[in-house]
Amino acid sequence: MPALILLNGPPACGKSTLARRYATDHPLALNLDIDLVRSLIGRWRDDPHTAGRLAREIALAAARAHLASGHDVVIPQFLGRPPFIEQLESLAREVGATFHEVVLLDSKENTVRRFADRARAAADPLHVEAQEMIGRGFDDVPAMYDRLMAVIPARPGARIVHVEDGHVERTYQALLRHLA
Repeated sequence: MPALILLNGPPACGKSTLARRYATDHPLALNLDIDLVRSLIGRWRDDPHTAGRLAREIALAAARAHLASGHDVVIPQFLGRPPFIEQLESLAREVGATFHEVVLLDSKENTVRRFADRARAAADPLHVEAQEMIGRGFDDVPAMYDRLMAVIPARPGARIVHVEDGHVERTYQALLRHLA
């Protein structure tokens, strides 16, 4: 049975890193990065809210097709509101896939520090875009963290994986245990 794995968490907690690792270790698994999908939409920065909605719709369609073919989908995405999480859960049910909701979490202070460190390094174009959006007042990391913390109690099936700075392998193994 294919799995739909949501890796939720604040910025700079390792969602993209773990999604890439999972796809590398699981043949034909799809790493469906919604930020990457959004970046494929022409002039998305002119209307980031509409572009984000379109990217989520595209991601749902892609996930449906991939899961229906019998393969896993992992979605690394900060979701500080329940509706898209609920859509993913419903999609998994519709196509007969298992749904795993995992929240990667560290303290707010460590999260803010890691985001600032990542922004200074600015190696990944998607990370640069995230920094630009926050820099334009689109959102801020502490507020995102707080929204996520407010969502967690409403999602009793969500499993928390604690992130330790510099321990990617340990975090990945904890993720795999939650998926077993």
